[in-house]
Amino acid sequence: MAQFSLYRTSWCGFCARVERRIADLGIEVELRDIDTDVDARHDLQEATGRETVPCLRVDDSTGAARWLHESAAIIEFLEESA
Repeated sequence: MAQFSLYRTSWCGFCARVERRIADLGIEVELRDIDTDVDARHDLQEATGRETVPCLRVDDSTGAARWLHESAAIIEFLEESA
């Protein structure tokens, strides 16, 4: 089963939109705030080459990571995964 981590900030409206949908769907997602978690900011930058949020990291059962940017794409993916 896939594991999800949402890279976010507390002031981002697009992040809040994704978080509301996560709550509505009842999906377990680790929240990683790049403003307060230096390691999360570094991981996001290292993996994607940017610090744009929201960004959803999807770790599949093989350990492979997929990174999704853009709130609409993240919400669509989560709805299909629910």
